[in-house]
Amino acid sequence: MSDKDRITPEQLHRFLRPRSIVLVGATDNSRWSISTFENLQRFEFSGPIYLVNPKRAIVHGQPAVSSLRDLPEPADLAFVMVPTQHVFSVVEEAAEMGTKHFVILTAGYREVGEAGAQLELELLTFAQERGLTLLGPNGNGFINVTDRITPYGLAISPPLVSGPVSVVLQSGALASAVLSFAQAHAIGLSLLVSMGNESMISTTDVVDYLIEDDATHAIALFLESIRHPEELRRVANKARERRKPIIALKIGRSEMSTRTALAHTGALVGNDAINDAAFKQLGIVRVESLEDLLLTAGLAGYHRSLPGRRMGVVTPSGGACDIISDLAQDEGIVLPEFAPQTVERLQEILPPFSTAHNPLDVTGYIVVDGTLQARSLDVVINDPNIDFILFLTSLDGRRQLEPSALANLLGQYDQLAETIKAACMPVVLVSNTCIDLTPTGQAVVERTGLHVVAGMKHGVHAIGRLLWWSEQLNTSVPDNQAVSQLAAPAITYPRRGNWSEAKVRLLLQEAGILVVPGSLATSPEEAVQAAHALGFPVALKIQSAALPHKSDVGGVALNVANEQAVHAGFTTMMERVQAQHPDVHIEGILVSTMRPPGTELLVGIVRDPLWGPVLTLGLGGIWTEALRDTAIRILPVEHEDIRNMLRELRGATLLLGGRGHTPVDLPALVDVIYHISTLALSLGPDLNTLEINPLLIGTAGIEVLDVLLSWHAQELL
Repeated sequence: MSDKDRITPEQLHRFLRPRSIVLVGATDNSRWSISTFENLQRFEFSGPIYLVNPKRAIVHGQPAVSSLRDLPEPADLAFVMVPTQHVFSVVEEAAEMGTKHFVILTAGYREVGEAGAQLELELLTFAQERGLTLLGPNGNGFINVTDRITPYGLAISPPLVSGPVSVVLQSGALASAVLSFAQAHAIGLSLLVSMGNESMISTTDVVDYLIEDDATHAIALFLESIRHPEELRRVANKARERRKPIIALKIGRSEMSTRTALAHTGALVGNDAINDAAFKQLGIVRVESLEDLLLTAGLAGYHRSLPGRRMGVVTPSGGACDIISDLAQDEGIVLPEFAPQTVERLQEILPPFSTAHNPLDVTGYIVVDGTLQARSLDVVINDPNIDFILFLTSLDGRRQLEPSALANLLGQYDQLAETIKAACMPVVLVSNTCIDLTPTGQAVVERTGLHVVAGMKHGVHAIGRLLWWSEQLNTSVPDNQAVSQLAAPAITYPRRGNWSEAKVRLLLQEAGILVVPGSLATSPEEAVQAAHALGFPVALKIQSAALPHKSDVGGVALNVANEQAVHAGFTTMMERVQAQHPDVHIEGILVSTMRPPGTELLVGIVRDPLWGPVLTLGLGGIWTEALRDTAIRILPVEHEDIRNMLRELRGATLLLGGRGHTPVDLPALVDVIYHISTLALSLGPDLNTLEINPLLIGTAGIEVLDVLLSWHAQELL
């Protein structure tokens, strides 16, 4: 996406705050039209609402005009609901009248095929030429909760509570479910947008706007696809700089078979794994359900960030303590012992049969003393061993209370709210289960402004995700601009098809990457001579750009121990491969030094069609596909990224020196991998695959034993 195609935050600020709205295609026969009109009226849109219907003088009980030309003024926003074949003429007429902003609810465009895509392109081209701004087509509109502006095509049930979370959805049907869930769990929204086909306004445009929106503290995304990866990278970095978390539910886990044909790396890495790696690098919190999307965004919106992983827990239930302890372990959350002074003060207020440790069960004695849990919080909140507190509340389990009991409960929560407001650390309220807040719970939230995360499992998971995001605020982002400045080694071979290992070795050597000693032989005599120069035993490997997997065709012989074996091995291998592939050009046989066993790694770079070059690390050799133990990053990466990748591997013990293994020279290994990744970047967009398998960490240092390279352009026939 170029700068001229980007819809700026300033444009969206105006788009989302129209002073007048016209519903084009308004009719009592359409639920879309009825719902949109009722939404605007119900939530008291302050400007005029115009209705256009060429066949009805009265629509929705209000006067309608037959044409846009009959309006008393150009509307700020046109909400278009006419059939597909009439949309262009409506937009054209409205533009002539002075309207600049459009929501196109109508479907029948790119989503239905080539003919629809052409209609969408014509609409977009016209809008760009006239300086118009379009949301959609095939989208339900938006709900500006902060300003109570609701041009939205599905019914919105009150109450519409404003708050710190904005939601951007690439799905129209789920928007109402998202809104209902937010309402049921008292998650206040600032904006909800149903994106439709994103012909002009894109998801990243809206995110860019929300980063600058003072009412929005957290951004929730439902993504069916990533249409503009570079723009997502840009706005994600901007969000991290502005300390606004982005939480994303990205659907789609299918493997991309186009990358599996050649390299091990492609077989190990699917597009979902790459998306996951990209989100982590960009500081985007990824979740796997709508519930977690909204609950995590709600927690982030109301709490912003958390200062550390040391969690104190105050509950009225021993069973809840056990559940929370297990969940905390899953999330890497630490439950430290309370400081001695905390234990001493707790023992003064807790019943004698309770135990003052973290997580804290104040026991069922709260039935007798309803203030016990809150008074315990007053103590734990000052513990120096704790960064934040999880306070378990039972608002989700209370029946409808009598007025006097409700008043008493509200008084208790008023006091709790004051305690939390004055606390020196965050206090996260979590309910037992993920059921909707009861009327009592809603009354408490409305009165106190407290935020309650629904359910222990979702709550602790949301805390874990917010902790991760809080930690990302202190991480650096690789500079993409530096990529274009990398100098590539001089390449004398054509950039097309596959290269033989012998060719790639020269490229690696020129880039300063150590390869195992070897020599290309074209005759048995040359092979013998090379073996004597290298020292026995040696390895023999067939060299042909058309045969990237040499062992599959009997093109590899290891531990060849003497002159006679080299001579015979060369002759036999050439005859065998040529008999199987008579039309394949064979460059010769690579004779290379045999190395004693060591630790082997896969270092692979493949070009993803969405994100570009992707680095994969894993245990190499025979373990590559057997274990499928990999770590993935989008390039470029820094040294610290590579260190973290190596630590992520389940086989990291082999590298770091656990259980009797000698640790590798980690800084040297990281440096070699870094140079391989920068070489791949320097080769530019033509590179398809650069895979080193294995990279041997042995007595002779860190060496490339085998390598595969392919370009996007195919060999000329």
